Amino acid sequence: MNYTSLNFILFVALTVLIYFLFPLKKQKWSVLLVASYVFYLFAGYKYVAFILFTTVSTYLFALWINRIGVKSKETLKLNKQTWDRDKKKKFKNSIKHKKRLVMALVLVVNFGILAFLKYYNFFAGSLNDVMGMFGIGFSAPTLKLFLPLGISFYTFQSMGYIVDVYREKVAPEKNIAKLALFVSFFPQIIQGPISFYDQLAHQLYEPHNFDFTRFKYGMELILWGFFKKLIIADRAVVAINTVTADYAAYNGTTLTFTILLYALQLYADFSGGIDISRGVAQIFGIDMVDNFKRPYFAKSINDYWRRWHITLGAWLKNYLFYPLAMSNLFINASKRMKGTKFGATKAGTHIAKVLPTSIASLIVFLVVGIWHGANWKYVAFGIWNGGIIMISILLKPVFDWVLAKLRINAQSFAYGVFQMFRTFLVVLVGYVFDVAPDFAQAMNTFKLAFTDQSLSVGWSQISELGLEKFDYAIIIFGMIVVFVASVIQERHSSTTIREMLDRKPFALRGLVIFAGLMLVLVFGIYGPGYDPAAFVYMQF
Repeated sequence: MNYTSLNFILFVALTVLIYFLFPLKKQKWSVLLVASYVFYLFAGYKYVAFILFTTVSTYLFALWINRIGVKSKETLKLNKQTWDRDKKKKFKNSIKHKKRLVMALVLVVNFGILAFLKYYNFFAGSLNDVMGMFGIGFSAPTLKLFLPLGISFYTFQSMGYIVDVYREKVAPEKNIAKLALFVSFFPQIIQGPISFYDQLAHQLYEPHNFDFTRFKYGMELILWGFFKKLIIADRAVVAINTVTADYAAYNGTTLTFTILLYALQLYADFSGGIDISRGVAQIFGIDMVDNFKRPYFAKSINDYWRRWHITLGAWLKNYLFYPLAMSNLFINASKRMKGTKFGATKAGTHIAKVLPTSIASLIVFLVVGIWHGANWKYVAFGIWNGGIIMISILLKPVFDWVLAKLRINAQSFAYGVFQMFRTFLVVLVGYVFDVAPDFAQAMNTFKLAFTDQSLSVGWSQISELGLEKFDYAIIIFGMIVVFVASVIQERHSSTTIREMLDRKPFALRGLVIFAGLMLVLVFGIYGPGYDPAAFVYMQF
């Protein structure tokens, strides 16, 4: 049931109708739960066992962690007058250790399932290659594994909830059916956004009455998502898939063009899908967090990742980056460096200060790379992004010194444009690892980009990628519309374009909506015989 299919549109319409007509106001959330599992069953009944296991284990272990905490507080209260400070401290540490073990167990089990399904064959193949290099007659078996729909998203979301219960940031949900809804909410199951329990859960469980403004804003956001997905992404992907099907046959010019086209297609596909997800949720009265904030306007790679897939970045920051950067291991390493002769220098003081954050950033982006796929090219993708961020943190004083020496106004418009262009080039380098079939071909792409540029050959190849000149014109037109909308939104970040449009005369609003609808209907890629392109992040 693809988000851009007629089946999905009818499914959402029926769910909306039932939800708002449901007579038991306090039980409206159950309509969303049933709809979410019906939606998931359409993806394949064999997947349901995995999401059920994650839900049940998350529910039970959260209660277990909470029970340990409640009993420990009762024990402390009973012994408040008889235990001295050292004994209380020792008891608290033992309870913290016990809760941490329980949390670690559920994290290992659930992330272990994800890792096994997603990465076993990759590691088995890599192990076999290493063994073969040394002439060792060992061969790890490859298995016929499948990846349940949205497993990365619902696993990350569920395990974030577990950590929040452990930290006592949220109370554990006593109703397993309600927790099941939080884990499986259908608008976000395919590709996110990854929500936090304290932000989303109460919205799911609260009854919402029909609100025409929310309905209108949701429909407008869905239409915007359809525009990006059907007009730009699903058109551009035809050429991209043609290249990746026979990657080695194309010259440097064609591959460079493909990487640029991929940058447009990926953004239109991913952000378009998120717009549809958020729009559907908004119709029900549920506000899911934004996942994109004009990432190609970023002025640094760090800024880019704060704007791109925001919820994944927030999850990794809260549950991986901070625990690493603030761990005793990293802090002690920083202190030891400060105690050396080098640490006493100006450069050494800076490096010692930022060492925990820079190394933690590299580790986080290594995880981001691995999360993207089971291939060495994704490891390289993570190292590239993490390495750039690490270098930018470590060498910031040097960059500031160069700007001062060259008397460059870092706040000027021209320098800001330069920063955006520079960052976009860094992002494009990372996209090479996405598009190329493997690491070796990614490296060869960089070589061809400098040694095999031929506009005549490239134009000849590009003209045979399955798209006509008209299609490229439509893609360019679509991206101009997206660019203009992004510029407007960037300048008015405190409000949304939908809200701005709402303040315009009715005739103008109607004209804009009608034009958008006609563009999707006339120029969108859909219809009989059309095989809709799956969303890029659908199998994550």
